[in-house]
Amino acid sequence: MKVRKAIIPAAGLGTRFMPVTKAMPKEMLPIVDKPTIQFIVEEAKKSGIEDILIVTGKNKRSIEDHFDSNPELEQNLQEKGKTGLLKMSQEITHLGINIYYTRQPYPAGLGDAIARGRSFIGDEPFVVMLGDDLMMDKVPLTKQLIDRYSETNASTIAVMPVPHKEVYKYGIIEPDSEIAPGLINVKSFVEKPEVDKAPSDYAIIGRYLLTPEIFPILAEQKPDKGGEIQLTDAIDTMNKTQRVLAHVFKGTRHDVGNKESYLETSIEYGLKHPETKDALRKYIIDLGKKLEEQN
Repeated sequence: MKVRKAIIPAAGLGTRFMPVTKAMPKEMLPIVDKPTIQFIVEEAKKSGIEDILIVTGKNKRSIEDHFDSNPELEQNLQEKGKTGLLKMSQEITHLGINIYYTRQPYPAGLGDAIARGRSFIGDEPFVVMLGDDLMMDKVPLTKQLIDRYSETNASTIAVMPVPHKEVYKYGIIEPDSEIAPGLINVKSFVEKPEVDKAPSDYAIIGRYLLTPEIFPILAEQKPDKGGEIQLTDAIDTMNKTQRVLAHVFKGTRHDVGNKESYLETSIEYGLKHPETKDALRKYIIDLGKKLEEQN
């Protein structure tokens, strides 16, 4: 069956970016001049996804506004002859992909957010795309997972190795065997293990291709100690009755879920942006010289 639907969870409180996220969704934080969630939607489109469900929460209305039309702005741009900006605004509204919204009323975990897409997904395979991870590769990571599914008809999770000291931040897989280059049979999935108990350094990185059998498991999944439904735990349960594979991503991952990585990502994208790359490069070189002199 063709994979044509995606769920983007966007209901988190974004507390790591306080105070800006007190009134602004973290998904709308810009990388140069584009909000992070737009990168995710564009990846979905490039991967052949037709319908997206964005799971939002309170104070997230600006996400809907961003992908909606703004007639007053467009009229103003047209009257002032700013055709480039007008085209940019209209392209965001007409991405050629259907976007729907639902709310998660309480921050009850990623698994709970995904469970709210059950009626939207129906009996189809689908992808989950987390907004904290921006992926760069010749073939979009979501498309890589879809291609794997077309070969195996199995749920497939994107992973990549991380420094061992950081495994406690991620869902981690216990590998079994490599059944094809970069495709791993998985014994188990563990949510944020202690460093000395982690079964590997392969971390789940924010892209999942799942079959609809995950939904009844999520419905029965017990909350963790923090009161949240963990998607990793549900995937581990599903893996006991139908195989769930791990696809090793070899492209570049930008983690925009914390301040340091967010700044690094902004700089890297700024060095590629046609309007900022030259001035930013010069600034970084000059700043590097000043820092060397200070040392």
